[in-house]
Amino acid sequence: MKTKTLRKNKVNVVTLGCSKNLYDSEVLMGQLKANKFEVEHESKKDDSEIVIINTCGFIDNAKEESINTILRYVEAKGKGQVDKVFVTGCLSERYKPELSLEIPEVDAWFGTRDLPKLLKTLKADYKHELVGERIITTPSHYAYFKISEGCDRPCSFCAIPLMRGKHISLPMEDLVKQAQHLAKNGTKELLLIAQDSTYYGLDIYKDRKLGELLNRLADLNGIDWIRLHYAFPSGFPMDVLDVMRERENICKYIDMPLQHVSDAMLKSMRRGTTKQKTTDLVNQIRDKVPGIAIRTTLIAGYPGETEKDHQEMLEWVQNSRFERLGVFTYSHEENTHAYSLNDDVPADVKQERAEAVMDVQQGISASLNQAKVGETFKVLFDRKEGDYFIGRTEFDSPEVDNEVLVKAKDNYVRIGDFANVTITHAEEFDLYGNLQS
Repeated sequence: MKTKTLRKNKVNVVTLGCSKNLYDSEVLMGQLKANKFEVEHESKKDDSEIVIINTCGFIDNAKEESINTILRYVEAKGKGQVDKVFVTGCLSERYKPELSLEIPEVDAWFGTRDLPKLLKTLKADYKHELVGERIITTPSHYAYFKISEGCDRPCSFCAIPLMRGKHISLPMEDLVKQAQHLAKNGTKELLLIAQDSTYYGLDIYKDRKLGELLNRLADLNGIDWIRLHYAFPSGFPMDVLDVMRERENICKYIDMPLQHVSDAMLKSMRRGTTKQKTTDLVNQIRDKVPGIAIRTTLIAGYPGETEKDHQEMLEWVQNSRFERLGVFTYSHEENTHAYSLNDDVPADVKQERAEAVMDVQQGISASLNQAKVGETFKVLFDRKEGDYFIGRTEFDSPEVDNEVLVKAKDNYVRIGDFANVTITHAEEFDLYGNLQS
């Protein structure tokens, strides 16, 4: 029984998980708007006729959050606060049969590549002409920019190929059009994302074309920063580093998840590399692009990880001095190759090992940041929060990396603008400074 009047043709899109999911939600919202729907992203009010939940199914915590969100809107539907609940995204792709039995109140379930089918269910047309047109949910001066979908890598621990399918590169011409459209609407920074960005072009051009794509995007007027995420270490296209070094608007930044360094772990993870090759690659990257910031992620507690493996990773992190680093605890995922292994590292040990890695990284980050005191950096300002304007250098990606804080009472800058900031104080993961007069 409805307790209030719902706004007909109003859709609330709720996004969970990674930046790839956020991009998909933005495309969905653009299609809905073109079909005359009123669209909001993560509305605070339950006054939408329709809720679409874009789920994550990557690891246990993400799956739990997705299910809890579905149940929250199913409950709202039962109270008449929502008329229809649709679920899409990775969790839905992976567990659709089980979920549809367990949560029958959901009106329909869709996978990661079911956008046309979802729109048809809403009596909307999929508009092919909307290349690059989407509703940006980030601050308008930066946008996530997906260059491919899916993954062909055989990593033992990863369920992404189960949810996202095989690798499909988006044509370069389409990506250039998308970037032109974004620049025209005020986007200054493109954050390139994919499941594996270094694989770009192999399927449609029979060659790795990431370097060429970066050059084409760097040629566009209005794009001041291009940032590269999710590069795979095995088979890394070295020409990318030449482009990064030569083009001023390509950030000296690379996000390369390395996962581990012990040879035994890398072999079991099916990463296609070794400790020596990994170390050599990191050194080559730094040699070819002086001053580059490397972000990596690691996994703690993978099946069979011994204390020796863990200590080897700690020592390597200490020696490598990555500019940015994050750690996941291993999640035992059904239908992955590693699921056949014994998940033999206790949860508390996984957590202890992850914290030990981050303790080492905290010291490294503090040291690297302290060395920046007195230097001046070009900063892009994302928001004002409390007493501070908050921005980032070219070495920092939104939400995951360091930030630069400038006191609002002493300085003024417009959100979305660049400014030169002299660093006056440094903490483990933040820098403080003043605008250069």
